[in-house]
Parts: sequence; C-alpha cells; structure tokens
Amino acid sequence: MTAWEATGIGSHPGEDHLEALRVVFGEVPALPYLPELPGRGVGADMIGRTAALLVELPVEVQPSGWRLTDRPGRDHRRAVDHLRRDLDGLEEIGHGHVGPVKVQVCGPWTLAGAIELRHGNLMLSDPGAVRDLTASLAQGVADHVSEVRRRLPGATEVVLQLDEPGLPGVLAGTVPTASGFGRLPAVEEWRVEESLKAFEAPLVHCCAPGVPFALLRRAGVRGVSVDAALLRRRDEEVLGEAVEAGMRFLLGVVPSADTRLPDAGVLARPASELWRRLGFAPGELAGQVTLTPACGLAGASPAYARAALSACRKAAHVLRDDPTSGMEPGG
Repeated sequence: MTAWEATGIGSHPGEDHLEALRVVFGEVPALPYLPELPGRGVGADMIGRTAALLVELPVEVQPSGWRLTDRPGRDHRRAVDHLRRDLDGLEEIGHGHVGPVKVQVCGPWTLAGAIELRHGNLMLSDPGAVRDLTASLAQGVADHVSEVRRRLPGATEVVLQLDEPGLPGVLAGTVPTASGFGRLPAVEEWRVEESLKAFEAPLVHCCAPGVPFALLRRAGVRGVSVDAALLRRRDEEVLGEAVEAGMRFLLGVVPSADTRLPDAGVLARPASELWRRLGFAPGELAGQVTLTPACGLAGASPAYARAALSACRKAAHVLRDDPTSGMEPGG
C-alpha cells in the first residue's frame, strides 16, 4: 500500500487560493489537495461549494440557509466561479505534479441536513429527496474528479474525500428540523451504506464523536479520516477489523487552531500507541496511517496553517523512520 505520509483535511484561512495551493504542495507533497477557503464568503463554504457540483439541482441562499430553487441564481453562480478559479490555480501550481491528489466535497447526508426543499423542510426529511440528492452529487463529483484529472495529467489518482461531520447525528436522530423545534427521525444504517456505494472508493472524514466505523467498513470506503482525540477504546475492535480489511486511516494529531506545537515525536505518539494497542506490526504503520490536522484549518492563521501541515509531515517521518516511537516498552 502506497504511503500517503501526511495531508490536510481541506479548509484553509484567508482568501488567497494560490497561496493556499503553494502551501499545500510545498508542505504535504505526498498527498496534496485542493484547499477550500470559506473565508471568501457565500459559495466558498462547504455546503455552497459542494452544491455547485450538483447536477440539475440548483440552490440559492435564503435567510434560513441554502435551499433548492427552480434555476441557478447569483449565489450558485458565485460558488461555481470560486470553484473554477480554484481549479485554474490547481492547474497552475500543481503543474508537473506526479502522484495522488485529493479533493474534498460535503457528503450526501451532511448536505441533506443543510439544504432545504423548496417548501422549507430539510432534504433529510424526505428519503426520496435524499436519493435524488445522492444521485446528483455522485454524478457531479464524478465530473469534478474527471476535470481534476484533465488539469493534472501527471496525477496517478484523484482521491475523493466525503466530509460527513453530520453523519453521527443523522444515524442517532439528533438533527434538528428546519424549524428547530423538533428532531428528524434516525436514518437506517443500510440507507447510508447504499448511498456511499454511489461514490468511487471514497475516504470519509468525520470530525464529530461517534464515527460509525463498522458501517463505513461495510459500505466499502477506502479510508476514514478522524480526530485521534475522539477515538474511543470501545471502537478499537472494529478499528482492528478495518485495518485487517485494508482500510486506510487519516488520523488528526495536530491541533487545527493556533497553538504552540510540540515536537514531531509527541505528535506521532497517538498513531503509534493506537497501532500498538491494535496489535499490528510497527512496520505496517506508515503505509496505512496518514497524519493530518485534527480538522480543517479555516480558523487558524495562515502562518499556523503552514506550520500545522509541516508538523504533520515531520511526525509522519518519525513513524516511517522509527515506527515504535512513543510505544510503551514491550509494544
């Protein structure tokens, strides 16, 4: 399994997409990615940016948030323009890149919990609407991945990351209704599994507690991205099964907001300790675990965003060169 070493979750601070791309390709060259800059405003946020990819499902911003509409409007066009400029920048900065590259989009369940139907209820409240949304998103994402391949002909693969911070709430039945006075019913796990199979070998990122690891393994995702601090000991049996099945893990070990960073050995320790507890050979660690910030970097300063990615790469080198670093004696 090819080592991805280190990467980022997706979002960056500021409004300069070319500079964000330079940072990404400079600091995490083993798995660079197309950064998102939500600070640019409407259409650059996670929901609007992904909604720009939807096929035949135009959306527009209402006072309550994003809502389906009859035809593309100003907000939709703004989101499309942001993405087009970002792809132009990717082609410029990533020219000559050989290796994998990652793109991130909001997953169907978090998206369905954030976009309203025309009459005001959330799409998540209507199973038929969720099916339509998933199909539209899958087609739009496939087109997006093809466009990235065209612009970066040297890329060996385009890795797709679905951002699903809302998934645990969807499964638990804790997502508020559009009015905010009730909760939407829990969604059956089989529906989530089927929806994820509409996407080609995705990673799933979830920065919320209660990541459904067993469900994601059954859905056939290629990897899971999670904040290492949110892993629970009771998850470790299913984590071990996922590792044995060849699933990759992107572990968030670097804080995503400005702070004083410890040395690389300390940052690598959560990964090496988890691997020890799971009982796998230390030499396999670097090939199956990729280090990342705990979540997106949109709330960080530009200088810290660069330092955080650099710290991920340095910690990954510790795991590669000394995979037992941080392990207790006898591990």
